[in-house]
Amino acid sequence: MNELGELRPSQLIFTFGIGSLVDLPNISGLVMGLDDWDTSYCKEVDEDRLVAAIQKRLGAQMGKLYLPPIKLESMERDPAAPAVGVPVVPFPRWMRCSLCDTLSSVESGVFKLVQDPYRPDKTAYVHQGCLKSQGGRAPTAMSVRFLVACREGHLSDFPWRAFVHKGNVPCQGSQMTMREFGASGDASDIIVSCGCGAERRMADAFDPDSPFACTGHHPHLRLIEQGCTEPAKAILLGSSNSWFPTAFSALSIPRAVDKIGKLIEEQWSKLTNATSISKLGFYREEQQNYQSLIPLFSEFSDEEIWAAIELKRSGIQGGNSPAEDLKLPEWQVFSKPDSAAENRDFKLTRVAPPKGFEAFFEDTVLVERIREVRALLGFTRIESNADFAEATVTMDGRLTKLSRENPKWLPASEVRGEGIFLRIREEVLLAWQDKPEVQQLEHEFLDSHKAWRKLRKLQPLGEGFPGIRLVLLHSLAHALMRQIVLDCGYTSASVRERLYSRLPGEEGGPMAGILIYTAAPDSEGTLGGLVELGNPLTLGRHMLQGLESMRLCASDPLCSEHRPDTLGRGIQGACCHACQFAPETSCERGNRYLDRSVLVNTFSARGTAFFD
Repeated sequence: MNELGELRPSQLIFTFGIGSLVDLPNISGLVMGLDDWDTSYCKEVDEDRLVAAIQKRLGAQMGKLYLPPIKLESMERDPAAPAVGVPVVPFPRWMRCSLCDTLSSVESGVFKLVQDPYRPDKTAYVHQGCLKSQGGRAPTAMSVRFLVACREGHLSDFPWRAFVHKGNVPCQGSQMTMREFGASGDASDIIVSCGCGAERRMADAFDPDSPFACTGHHPHLRLIEQGCTEPAKAILLGSSNSWFPTAFSALSIPRAVDKIGKLIEEQWSKLTNATSISKLGFYREEQQNYQSLIPLFSEFSDEEIWAAIELKRSGIQGGNSPAEDLKLPEWQVFSKPDSAAENRDFKLTRVAPPKGFEAFFEDTVLVERIREVRALLGFTRIESNADFAEATVTMDGRLTKLSRENPKWLPASEVRGEGIFLRIREEVLLAWQDKPEVQQLEHEFLDSHKAWRKLRKLQPLGEGFPGIRLVLLHSLAHALMRQIVLDCGYTSASVRERLYSRLPGEEGGPMAGILIYTAAPDSEGTLGGLVELGNPLTLGRHMLQGLESMRLCASDPLCSEHRPDTLGRGIQGACCHACQFAPETSCERGNRYLDRSVLVNTFSARGTAFFD
């Protein structure tokens, strides 16, 4: 086993998670499922609410969240230390010689794996029998860039022999080659040929009228499912539609009200292995895995600490069981910040609303410290899971599993940071929603929502429609994020949104708030540049400038004239990359349900603006 590269824990949730393809220097690797992971070097992450929400979807057997395996400092200096990390295998299994264009699979023995224990990035397959090599040096073999996948999450090598022979019985012994003509790399310039004389251009592989039969292969699980009826499509290696994650995330909301309870919550990851009071006493005496906690708990006896641990483990700390609704407890805390408990990872401060916008907003809440835990639940291919809605309400059956059996744990990451919470006045919002122009726009978004689901064969068509309330909150969050990144010191991809939108009558409703926050994996969190902008005068200035920038777009008048699409291609109104779209890491809804005309008057829209 050889180390090939490095990934951040957050990348294993959103970018290069289980089942995805990682482009290494000389090899394309597939991240394997949980069955192949070694959890010996994984650290458990504690977040009761998130575990409870996941158990609702995956079953009660799922009880733990783990950070990806990380090397110990002593291993960095020990060349004989075992390889620690996330397991990957070469995929696709077909490779092409960079010199003679020979096309063959890894299993054929044509290519040989050469590893360098001191330079992991030099690991590569080489073609030792290449007839065109000079000087005795074998040329490198590169992974081919064509695969086939289906909407059920199956992924397979491209059927090269069947493709070249156009459905006829392929000859098994002939050598295959792949040659490119031209510098564009277009599929029409690539010809695959067989030693028997058969050849075919790769452009034929992307003919929508000639799909491939799906093999039902889950290579990350080493599993083949029989009876898949979905047509498989040719995709390119590294294409964005090869892997769409479905992740849960929750903010750590403290529930303890007494001092010892707060300490237990903060240090739970170190205390979770204390299974008896005698073992707890052993920790105190031996100062192993407990040394840093002794000053914190010095005023409490073992019996008091053990009682608090038992109360925490039973899940009834503070009188409430862990909530399956991830956003309701967060909304309740942000709505009443004065009564919220504080700890090392959570602190709220109430300030006045943005200057000049007192009629629209309740008091602003500065989130000076916040911790977010994110867990990967599964993934899809070809198309995203449902409509980028909250994962807790997305029940699409196409979610591909991360292990062969129901998982007992999931990979997770934790980040710490800061944010600003804004809450719109409910009476002002209801008056705006009653306007005929707004109701007409909401009807257009509903039609677009139905068309989007119809095109993707999702039933019932109207399920999951968030309403015009979310369009307003979402558009406001994007306008404010684009403005404050100019002053807060963080990049646009580092600032995220968290939307709280529910109608009166819904469980936990009404809700109308946005949390704009940033976070980092560092144990100390971020530097405070975002919270500093929560000052009423400063935030009011940014709000005014952000709304003013929404009046005019560089793509106007085309952008302002755009209406919600009824062909199922998207769910957006007047918005584009020049005015409203945010990076994928920042947006909770995949840049859908956006329309700047709900914020201010534009060239083509009058009467739907919330801020007059």
